[in-house]
Amino acid sequence: MQSTNMQPLTGKELEYIVDSISNEELLLKQCAATAASIQQPAIQQACLQLARTHEHHLNVLSNALQQHQQLAPMQPQQ
Repeated sequence: MQSTNMQPLTGKELEYIVDSISNEELLLKQCAATAASIQQPAIQQACLQLARTHEHHLNVLSNALQQHQQLAPMQPQQ
């Protein structure tokens, strides 16, 4: 998708993305911490896979913000 076809994100959409980034960061940390404390290899691997999934989600959300950054208005809307 080309950036010329994108519309600026609304304030509400930005809030959702920021909240989602925070949630993904928390889930990533929790999965990594759980994997480090688990003794059973199968469960540890499942936790590590979940951590990678949350890391991917975090990257997708961050990239979405970066792609829309140039469309953002320079001055806050009133």
